[in-house]
Amino acid sequence: MLELKRDGQSLTILPETGAALGQWQVQGHEMLRPVANPALRNQKGVAVGAYPLLPYVNRIADGHFAFGGEEHRLVPNMGGCPHPIHGNGWEHEWQVAHRTDSHAILTFDHTPSDDEAGRGEWPYAYRAVMSYELRADGLHVSIVIRNSDTVDQPVGLGFHPFFHSEAKSRLKFAADSVWLTDGHGLPTEKKSCEGEWDFSKGQALEELKLDNGFAGFAGQVRLEQPGGLPDLTVEADRIFLHLVVFSQPEEGYVAIEPVTSMTDALNRPEIAGRGVHVLAPGQSLGGMIRFRADVSRRPAEG
Repeated sequence: MLELKRDGQSLTILPETGAALGQWQVQGHEMLRPVANPALRNQKGVAVGAYPLLPYVNRIADGHFAFGGEEHRLVPNMGGCPHPIHGNGWEHEWQVAHRTDSHAILTFDHTPSDDEAGRGEWPYAYRAVMSYELRADGLHVSIVIRNSDTVDQPVGLGFHPFFHSEAKSRLKFAADSVWLTDGHGLPTEKKSCEGEWDFSKGQALEELKLDNGFAGFAGQVRLEQPGGLPDLTVEADRIFLHLVVFSQPEEGYVAIEPVTSMTDALNRPEIAGRGVHVLAPGQSLGGMIRFRADVSRRPAEG
């Protein structure tokens, strides 16, 4: 475990658990809400506050997709679900490439073996780089993926942080449309962000269960916490044109996930703006997400 510190903030990083974050503390406030998901077997029961999503985001239907004239079949990686989820970066140990008191860079290299099982995680070679930096204005997270294979490959990336959801928490963001989903979280119907799906003025999370992807994401989310925690602002680079919100009020958390593509994007070629990025050998894709806690109106705990 690594620990970074700066300006009243501390951050714990778990290189052995997919470069996940344990906790981000700001002026005595625990900003992340670590979650242990036993269905994600390769997290080995570790409670994580956030983790990277790559080389694809959310689910791929039945683990099947076609690209470059080839059919690919991925192995399920979440118990009870036939659809592989969130890539394979979270399943492996990462290497610490650089570290200061307030900044760490971690890397992961994936090289699929030639057998079917080895290609079941992801059939292409890539290198991923995560940068976690505490700055005066908050936590800055950079995610980069490079195609280290000899052929083109389709990629997606994102970040999956869990935050506390209190009795009066409110979520505010702008997006163009939302995907309704089936029982396994796959998109079924696209609707405009109107009425119950309009979050532009904020909506209470108290009884709102969500597991939906939003398209046309404007790049900023505001989580208002009237109960006691500092309000939180999430700002994402424009490459993250999609947002997944996974709200579980009975469990006391909400996941706010800026991502580059919609769920099952590899199997939705008919959808404009689905977000699949094709990298030639040696090409990279990346972006930054910034997290800022408003502690000005909150006394430190303890």
